[in-house]
Amino acid sequence: MKQSIAHIALVVRDYDEALDFYVNTLNFELIEDTYQPEQDKRWVVVAPPGGSGTTLLLARASKPEQEPFIGNQTGGRVFLFLNTDDFWRDYDAMQAKGIKFIREPKQADYGLVAVFEDLYGNLWDLLQFREDHPVAKRL
Repeated sequence: MKQSIAHIALVVRDYDEALDFYVNTLNFELIEDTYQPEQDKRWVVVAPPGGSGTTLLLARASKPEQEPFIGNQTGGRVFLFLNTDDFWRDYDAMQAKGIKFIREPKQADYGLVAVFEDLYGNLWDLLQFREDHPVAKRL
């Protein structure tokens, strides 16, 4: 049996502002942007550069009860984990583009990590796993 998580839905305020951040600031690739007239929504999918795994579905809040979760999908915890093959290259590039890091880089047991915010305030780990870490072997 083979299964995988295809998408993670990220609630956003506006498709275009989210695309601008993820594509132009984080350098993610736009995989799909399809209008769905029956729901008056767009199916917007982005992925990290060179990635072949899980993608982000940028899901515009379509009901008032969804709006409070924009930027707070996990109650203030780190929500997403962006793995890289070169931590310092990506950390420096992200800082140069004005991405706000709220925890500076540190060496942890599992690898190198720093925490940053996306445009809505969701927390992300930028990380590079140690080569012998069990997760690194799956990437």
